[in-house]
Amino acid sequence: MKTAYLFAGISIILWSTLATISKLLLGTMNSFQVLMFSSFFAAAALLAANVITGKIKQLKEYRIKDYAITLLICIPGTFLYYVFLYLGTARMAASQAFIINYLWPIMSVVFACIILKEKLTIRKCIAIILSFLGVLTVAGNELLNFNFETLAGAGLCVLAAVSYGIFTALNQKWSYDEQNSMMLSFFATFILSAIINLFVGGEIKPDALQLLGLAWNGIFVMGIATVTWALALRLGGTARISNLAYVTPFISLVWTFFILKEPIEPWSVAGLVIIVLGIFIQLKGGGKVELHEEK
Repeated sequence: MKTAYLFAGISIILWSTLATISKLLLGTMNSFQVLMFSSFFAAAALLAANVITGKIKQLKEYRIKDYAITLLICIPGTFLYYVFLYLGTARMAASQAFIINYLWPIMSVVFACIILKEKLTIRKCIAIILSFLGVLTVAGNELLNFNFETLAGAGLCVLAAVSYGIFTALNQKWSYDEQNSMMLSFFATFILSAIINLFVGGEIKPDALQLLGLAWNGIFVMGIATVTWALALRLGGTARISNLAYVTPFISLVWTFFILKEPIEPWSVAGLVIIVLGIFIQLKGGGKVELHEEK
């Protein structure tokens, strides 16, 4: 069990750096450039992990249909999710963007009802309402001042949460090995973002510092954290380990405060507490939220 908590802790620490490293990278690169390089590093890291563990052999059993479904699942999960998240983070404080992104567990519940035909209970409705109230609280000051740029960023982060909610529901509908699926998804995301960069990205030659940030984002945040989280769930059990992930946004606030010098706003903390409260109300009712990869 100690090993399970160790793996979970590694994932949580790595995921908590997402907002900070994304904001730093987006200061010098556009969203599609960050996604292209990061997804390449993530795919390469997962490829190495799958070769080492022998999981790569499972791909021999995949039919064309299995590859097609895996790529279909990846579009909302590793492509649209990061596109919307990066576009939103570029327009608002990283701490706020990451908190709003944490709407995704409730969006997983919403799309489980839509795609998997799960029952929509009163408890789920309360959890959904609370989570959206949390988002409104995070954006409260900007709503009062009608800061269009920040509100647009908030809307994009909500779309990121929606995309990941769709991804989790599709992932439950078609069950494939997570590490192989994520590897294929990140390779597909790299190709898609590379194509888009040919038209809108412009030429970019990352310097050593940028490459270091992109490698951290891809290898550690997207790649290694996925592997260690899967190991933690396997060793410690989904029900016991999953709740630990809700520590992530609170740790993220610490990183954004010390590294990005973003103040910890009372609105943001209050909104985060409301969002997490909504998630726990759902979990207490026996609902299941699959935690694959943080956001």
